[in-house]
Amino acid sequence: MAAAGVVSGKDSSSVVEWTQAPKERAHRGAEHLNSYEAEWDMVNTVSFKKKPHTNGDASSHRNGKSKWSFQFSLTDLKSIKQNREGMGWSYLVFCLKDDVVLPALHFHQGESKLLIESLEKYVMLCDSPQDKRILLVNCQNKSLSQSFENLLDEPAYGLIQKIKKDPYTATMVGFSKVTNYIFDSLRGSDPSTHQRPPSEMADFLSDAIPGLKINQQEEPGFEVITRIDLGERPVVQRREPVSLEEWTKNVDSEGRILNVDNMKQMIFRGGLSHALRKQAWKFLLGYFPWDSTKEERAQLQKQKTDEYFRMKLQWKSVSEEQEKRNSRLRDYRSLIEKDVNRTDRTNKFYEGQDNPGLILLHDILMTYCMYDFDLGYVQGMSDLLSPLLYVMENEVDAFWCFAAYMDQMHHNFEEQMQGMKTQLIQLSTLLRLLDSGFCSYLESQDSGYLYFCFRWLLIRFKREFSFLDILRLWEVMWTELPCKNFHLLLCCAILESEKQQIMEKHYGFNEILKHINELSMKIDVEDILCKAEAISLQMVKCKELPQAVCEILGLQDSESATPDSDVGEDENASLSRPASAFQSNTLPTLAACGARDDSPTQMPASPNAKRLTPS
Repeated sequence: MAAAGVVSGKDSSSVVEWTQAPKERAHRGAEHLNSYEAEWDMVNTVSFKKKPHTNGDASSHRNGKSKWSFQFSLTDLKSIKQNREGMGWSYLVFCLKDDVVLPALHFHQGESKLLIESLEKYVMLCDSPQDKRILLVNCQNKSLSQSFENLLDEPAYGLIQKIKKDPYTATMVGFSKVTNYIFDSLRGSDPSTHQRPPSEMADFLSDAIPGLKINQQEEPGFEVITRIDLGERPVVQRREPVSLEEWTKNVDSEGRILNVDNMKQMIFRGGLSHALRKQAWKFLLGYFPWDSTKEERAQLQKQKTDEYFRMKLQWKSVSEEQEKRNSRLRDYRSLIEKDVNRTDRTNKFYEGQDNPGLILLHDILMTYCMYDFDLGYVQGMSDLLSPLLYVMENEVDAFWCFAAYMDQMHHNFEEQMQGMKTQLIQLSTLLRLLDSGFCSYLESQDSGYLYFCFRWLLIRFKREFSFLDILRLWEVMWTELPCKNFHLLLCCAILESEKQQIMEKHYGFNEILKHINELSMKIDVEDILCKAEAISLQMVKCKELPQAVCEILGLQDSESATPDSDVGEDENASLSRPASAFQSNTLPTLAACGARDDSPTQMPASPNAKRLTPS
């Protein structure tokens, strides 16, 4: 086999070479000659210093290598062509993105698959739909679909390369089992890299998540949002869950929901009693219109039932032979089966391997692939479905509620991660306004990009709260009160609660990741909802809220929003805000100034209310 080198990483910072080890050549003798094609040594060099490389340079004689050797960056690799089965010995042909085709690597006694398996530690490969002999690099959906793999089965280097190459994949579970070697691996073995400034880490993550730009320091000319007096934060208390009796009192003789805004306010303040969820969630998610009659809803349900089973029949009628020729459907099924088997079994609804609930999860997710074939299935979606199916106890209703929820959440699962980038940047903006000192501390520990919040945002805290608590949290968020992007304020509330321990114990990069992950199942949902609500009240009452924050929270109509927060405002200036959940003639309001506000003004619905991230 010709010697080959592969440069792995966007900046050529990691070099992987396959070569025979000199010591092994010396004492393997004839035995080695018979198995040389299956043996290579992985030489991993990790550092943040750039290494020059030449793509497809067949004439390089560096280190005395054969003139037929070559090396290339894995970021330049476009595809790998394999030999046709049963036609001569194995070979691989590497094609680069600039259409340079490198000389074939021949494996006279087979085992080229071992090289492919090694490459898959660094890049995602999938079959070309046009030619099964060709493996495409970083194909659509494949990289996203690895979200819940156990990354720590790999050496530290493999994990870090996945973080650099595919942060979506690496974050979901990889950081949830963080150990002390992670940051050491990121820093590399070069002592000069051990005291890197926060800005360098920001650059590193900017490469990992293109488009994620979070300022690491204040610069002249930028809007300074760190010195604003937000005023006193009010104390907020929550009410009891809305009962079935309260709900029934708000339904007219034809089944229409009366005083919808007031009902949403009550749900926001206290959630729903469990007996009511099966009805109310269909309205909150938009499956049923709030102004529909009982008869109209029955007709809609019949129509949606027919539509669902037609889609289900599509994938149920696909034969094994047809599925073999449809790689996307085959991949979706494989991923769904993996995810369903990982479903949280602490809830009795999903206990047991052959539990009907697990079978329904599988069927609903497969049907969703027919409903939105372009997005298909990405690991993590089952986390969003399982509570819905548990509450609905009905396959059809669960599907349409899930489809409505995915209308809100689909940006999180798209390949370019635009929704996730936007939310991380918005969260950084909000946290800096609330506590610039804490933000500065996080930046000093290379954590200012808030990467540890990725999982919270991706699946809406599903893995941070108990099963029953997540039912409460989601129904509160679905009211779309008291402002746009309330889930970001929930993140701020959690981080504020942990600030003291993080700063007093001088947690570094590793410790912050580990600490945040270990909060799972330990957060008091009612306490966090109170804190997040109080933060929203505090911001709504602030007269100098920066324009960027107004836009994040959907307060664009504010006349007091300042393009530069260093410029003062008239103390008597009126603050025009959309009405919030706290402005009701039936619910007492705790305003930031401590005064009672009984204004009956109601919050207008935003035309883009279902989108949690701006377009």
